Amino acid sequence: MDPHRSERLAELLREELDEIINYELDDPRIVDAAVTEVLLAPDLRYAEVRLAFSGGIEAAAGALKALEHAKAHIRRLLAARIEVRRLPDLRFASDLAVDSPERLKRLLGRIRRGRPREGAGGAGPGGRP
Repeated sequence: MDPHRSERLAELLREELDEIINYELDDPRIVDAAVTEVLLAPDLRYAEVRLAFSGGIEAAAGALKALEHAKAHIRRLLAARIEVRRLPDLRFASDLAVDSPERLKRLLGRIRRGRPREGAGGAGPGGRP
């Protein structure tokens, strides 16, 4: 598979899904959802759609449940817009970076300090790896 073709298809899916989710679905559980990226499987059978939500974790969980419920409708709308032999199966997931900014800050701080994960073995003399 040509990697450029896969990238173009992923970007096209991201743009169309963003428009469908934000402007064409009428579910009140889906509020302020932004499609951040679409990751395609190498065989193009599956597409992981990562979304960022402005609400909290509860709002994101409700929106993901609503998107799973509307998956068949979303696929029909996509099939009418995109001409591909086989449309990938959609799997919706929340974008990790947006879900937990505190966790991301902790991880980046740990990387800057050069410390391994808590409880990880392999520490050398003085507690340093």
